[in-house]
This record gives sequence, C-alpha cells and structure tokens, in this order.
Amino acid sequence: MIKNIDNSVQKLQTIDGHFDLKEYATDDLYGYNMEYPINLGYDNERINPRNVDYFFKALAGLNGESITWKKVEVCCPYESKKSTTGAGTLEIYEVSFGTSSLRLYVNLFEKGKLLCPKGLTIKK
Repeated sequence: MIKNIDNSVQKLQTIDGHFDLKEYATDDLYGYNMEYPINLGYDNERINPRNVDYFFKALAGLNGESITWKKVEVCCPYESKKSTTGAGTLEIYEVSFGTSSLRLYVNLFEKGKLLCPKGLTIKK
C-alpha cells in the first residue's frame, strides 16, 4: 500500500531539461521504501520515461557529483485507477555517483510531492 500519494500536487516545471526541485526529503523512507516511492505522476506511456529523466537530471551526489541511473527491476504491483489494467507497478532505479550507489523506488502512475531523497543533493 503506497502511503504518500497526493493527487492535489501540481507537476513541477522543467528548467533546462530537468524538474525544478526545491525541497529535500526529511523522511528516511522517501524513495527507499516501496510504501513511500517517488511518485512522478502519470502523463502517458510515451512521456513517463521522460519524467524519470527529468527527475534524475535534477539530482547530484552528496558532493555535487554527476549521477547515473538505470532501471534494474519492476516490482510491487498495486491497485490503481490510473492504469488501463487496474494495476500500477513500481520501478527500482540504481543511482550511482563516485564509488557510491543506492536504489530508489519510482512510481510512474501516482502523484506526490517531489523531493530530493536523502543521500543525494539538488543539482546546482
């Protein structure tokens, strides 16, 4: 059960090919737990991968390093009215910078407040 869905959230504007993130997560679970994924919201199947790029292009490593990201798994089906099948899924992305890497849960079907997860920074 996803606990951080918020359909009242407005989609962030994009600037120079990335979302205009301004806030940091205060919750250690945000993005790291399947119940608190990064909810990018559903546009359509063609645009959703672009939203993933917009999100990750807004982030940097702890010391401002460039990051790389790749989808490593699809998991965690749940009931969703935003999908024609009646179910949404989460995608797990591996994010790497320097010698560090972390895994984040991303939801392409539901909306929620977009924040910079702990362990990363907002790109300057």
